[in-house]
Amino acid sequence: MTAEESPRKGRGELRTQQQPTRSHRTTLPAEPSAQPTPPQDATSANRPPLRVGIRIPPCDRADHVVKTVRRAETFGFDDAWFPDSQLLWRDVFTTLTAAALGTERIGLGTAVTNLATRHPAVVASAARSVAELAPGRFRLGLGVGNSSVGPVGLRQTTSAQMREGLGMLRALLDGEEWEFEGKVRSRLRDPGPGVPLHLAASGPRNLRLAGEIADGVILLSGISPATLTSATARVREGAEAAGRAADAIPLTVSAFCAVTDDIAAEAQLLKPICAAIAQNGGAPFLALAGIDVDVPAHVEGVYPDLVHAEDWPRAVEICSAWISDENALRFAEEFCLFGTPARIAERLRALHADGVTGVLLQHVGSYDPPTELIEAIGESVLPALSPSTPGKADPR
Repeated sequence: MTAEESPRKGRGELRTQQQPTRSHRTTLPAEPSAQPTPPQDATSANRPPLRVGIRIPPCDRADHVVKTVRRAETFGFDDAWFPDSQLLWRDVFTTLTAAALGTERIGLGTAVTNLATRHPAVVASAARSVAELAPGRFRLGLGVGNSSVGPVGLRQTTSAQMREGLGMLRALLDGEEWEFEGKVRSRLRDPGPGVPLHLAASGPRNLRLAGEIADGVILLSGISPATLTSATARVREGAEAAGRAADAIPLTVSAFCAVTDDIAAEAQLLKPICAAIAQNGGAPFLALAGIDVDVPAHVEGVYPDLVHAEDWPRAVEICSAWISDENALRFAEEFCLFGTPARIAERLRALHADGVTGVLLQHVGSYDPPTELIEAIGESVLPALSPSTPGKADPR
């Protein structure tokens, strides 16, 4: 049974069982929602519960990062996802090894590693090594490279290369031989079958590829209904072309998140993110939400890039030349999970009702742990998913 299939203990309304707690604490009251919570239809009620995950960058020593992972586990998060970029953070598989040894329940995954800076055979060995330490808890998320390849002069992985790479990974993890470069046939000793391969995608070609061959999809479209509907349609097309049941493919949506009662103020921090999307071909998606922006191909004064800027306040200031306060607010409201606990819980229920099986929540930042987001979601949002669920265990 894979991590997606196994019932998890934890939150109530979107959970099948309640997680035992060591102690109770008072949580922020869930304020009345301006709109009624969408009712769950029979299909939604019968599908596996929504998995709520958190992105944790390997921005510190592995033993320090594990403390953050444990905190998320204690609060009831289902998954901890780790990005991989060799010049920005510590090695992702070293961090995952420490996390596997230092936790008991929480799912672990890469979001994402790549097959450009790491040969597929190297990735297969690393994935097998982590999966051994966290049986049934590890998922291998793969992407085209982005921040890993650009700084070292490499190109992003093409769809054709990704297809071959996933085929190689699956064969090696299943203990099969693979013919390398048409010259030699080799296999992975002590393979690790059953490691789910999830593909992160935003463009139509890779979305269809994910539906065709991946064990799960990490959707980079945000939670905007228009873009999410388009993305899931492409996944479905790929699945149907391959004769697969599209509804059986796990869909994890990545979204920036902040618990706040002042969305306009928090939204200012999103300007570099919005600018980066427009800069990298996402302007049409933004336009669907009424965000019309034109960002130059190269922006001076930001290192290493807009999404991972080391000086975030400076990046916000620079991007204000193209991203207005109104655009930032619109982006936060349309594509992100920004708002009160009740509002975020409501939107999570709506995503689940629309077929999403998991969310990957991100804080705005690359070089600090998402401690505040973990606590805010853990204390105020996860309990709100089920009013009948008692308070979570106190992680302190």
